[in-house]
Amino acid sequence: MRVRRSLPAIIGALAVGLGMTMASSASAEPAAVQNPCGFYETHSDAYYNHCTSDGSRIVIEIDDWGPNSERCVGPGVTWIGSASGVDGAWYTGRTC
Repeated sequence: MRVRRSLPAIIGALAVGLGMTMASSASAEPAAVQNPCGFYETHSDAYYNHCTSDGSRIVIEIDDWGPNSERCVGPGVTWIGSASGVDGAWYTGRTC
């Protein structure tokens, strides 16, 4: 009889523990997805995320529907324009 009473409690505890594990891993994932390295867009804006730990500044080329432009960006996320005005951006291989 004790087994029958404790079995639902054990199953409930396991379900709660599993749910908490899944919730914590789900909340950690969007941060990485939101700011990937390199070029990315949101619904309205275009960004370049220079992922580095050495503090370097690099030159990126921006495909902005006319003649391409270049910009020097530092570590982290840089807004490069409206999503409707930028088609892509990439590292040129040069520092600035």
